[in-house]
Amino acid sequence: MKAAVTAVLGPTNTGKTHLAVERMCAHSSGIMGFPLRLLAREVYDRVVRLKGPEQVALVTGEEKIMPPNARWFLCTAESMPEHDAAFVALDEAQLGTDAERGHVFTDRLLRRRGREETMILGSEALRPMIRDLVPDAEIVGRPRFSKLTYAGAKKISRLPKRSAIVAFSAEEVYAVAEMLRRLRGGAAVVMGALSPRTRNAQVAMFQAGEVDYLVATDAIGMGLNMDVAHVAFAGLHKFDGRRNRRLTVAEMAQIAGRAGRHQRDGTFGGVVEEGPGAFLPEEVFAIEEHRFPRIEHLYWRNGEPDYASIDALIASLERRPEPGVLLAAPQSTDLAVLKRLADEPWVRDRARAPAMVKRLWAACGLPDFRKLGIDPHARFVSRVFGYLSEGRGVVPNQWFADEVSRLDTIAGDVETIAGRIAAIRSWAYIAQRPDWLADPAHGAERTRQIEERLSDGLHASLTQRFVDKRTTALIRQIGADASLLPVVIGPEGEVLVEDHPIGRLDGFRFTVDPAARAGDRRLLLAAAEKRLTGERTRRAEALVAAEDAAFALDGPRIVWSGHAVAQLTPGPSLARPQLKLDRDLDCLGKAQREAVQARLARWLAAAMARHV
Repeated sequence: MKAAVTAVLGPTNTGKTHLAVERMCAHSSGIMGFPLRLLAREVYDRVVRLKGPEQVALVTGEEKIMPPNARWFLCTAESMPEHDAAFVALDEAQLGTDAERGHVFTDRLLRRRGREETMILGSEALRPMIRDLVPDAEIVGRPRFSKLTYAGAKKISRLPKRSAIVAFSAEEVYAVAEMLRRLRGGAAVVMGALSPRTRNAQVAMFQAGEVDYLVATDAIGMGLNMDVAHVAFAGLHKFDGRRNRRLTVAEMAQIAGRAGRHQRDGTFGGVVEEGPGAFLPEEVFAIEEHRFPRIEHLYWRNGEPDYASIDALIASLERRPEPGVLLAAPQSTDLAVLKRLADEPWVRDRARAPAMVKRLWAACGLPDFRKLGIDPHARFVSRVFGYLSEGRGVVPNQWFADEVSRLDTIAGDVETIAGRIAAIRSWAYIAQRPDWLADPAHGAERTRQIEERLSDGLHASLTQRFVDKRTTALIRQIGADASLLPVVIGPEGEVLVEDHPIGRLDGFRFTVDPAARAGDRRLLLAAAEKRLTGERTRRAEALVAAEDAAFALDGPRIVWSGHAVAQLTPGPSLARPQLKLDRDLDCLGKAQREAVQARLARWLAAAMARHV
């Protein structure tokens, strides 16, 4: 029987990936390809819970978990193994339109098949491509489980809880997160460049309710599951590697669709009402109704290169597809690096045999995780290939160890640590090649340990920089009945909200914790002042009822329980000083201040009678 091919098409939150996982687990073996390492890891964890760790493999460029008897493989699209499997699925197949990676998804769509069943998952806009390229496929449309509605533009300070704010550069993500820290106590941060460990730690903080906001890049549009009620766009333009352009409606919908989960409805909107960052009415209509322009072309590159020589390899990679719906892919980083190295006489001299040409092409496939640009990245690849093509044909242990050790530190700010994580991914990629190191298992374990340590350091830095638990606790109480605020006054006068110190109450004076940042001081002062009225009233009543022995004169100041409450000022004569309440008692009501003034006046008269 001919193996079944099914294309499951529809918008976000239709359960496409869930369906594919269920179908895969029903087969004796399976392979699924995903657009992101983070997504592959998320589904890997789910399948491990169903099948057990000894049966499931994770295969990405930088990470491989390969049990000897693994039957189900969760991979990035680039890392899908060639071996036979009963079930094969490709997720987010519409990424065949991506200029950099699209040819990989097109190749998998055309060439990868399961022995018994194949599933292609993607947007409804992919329907014409499926009909043209996979005519024997059964196309199944799936409606969205919940409703997605435009909620208009809201300033960041007015966004509802459980919102995700999407920005399109690391700088913008950090700026929005900093603003939310000041206004709302903090936010979790999710970017595609984060390691799975950091991403999971940040998402766990959001899912557990430790913060009410999530700031992310458009990486959340690729199926990462989070409990988000509203998606706010910080902008509608992104740099795609070549130019700064407005998002397509399909891209907007992919991101907006993260709002709502399963049967819970979601909303989306912007943070500005006018200008280039605002939604157009036709865009809102298309997103709400899930109506997008059909995809008419996919990018293609020869998936079976010719390794006879360097020139034959380049020619095969630049071969154009037959006229039709496939377009020749723009030159991607790996091909650009290959052309640079092909100009080097020593490279041509070493890459004469097909096996070495294939090794050269494998080296050129080393991703530019650090986003260095073609020239610096080509120099790095050149050095790697130099080692792979001489002597024992492996990267020297000393060079590998030195470069990896240099990254093994969590000192520095968020950007510095994130840069080290990007760098360690390059070395993790090298360690995952089975024949690039003398001891690849040790190298892989070493890079894994460092990435985990850096990830923990980055999570701590992100939390320290963008989350203020003290402010979060206060904000959750703003607007509530003051008597319900869990304010605790410690024995030393420390003021705590939900076990987070926010300042001190010395007598009647509240002082904000000096550890609070400048942007928070006004908020903490206002919130605490509003809610310490009851405690100050109690202290005022205790002062009025106190015995004379509770008061003392310290220079010109009258002290009660160790705190200055008034002072003596010059009066009509030396024997008739005036009594002036301390400014800290201005927080009391008029009647209370008058009662305190009268009590202190009686004590002063008695003291004068005794001593003068």
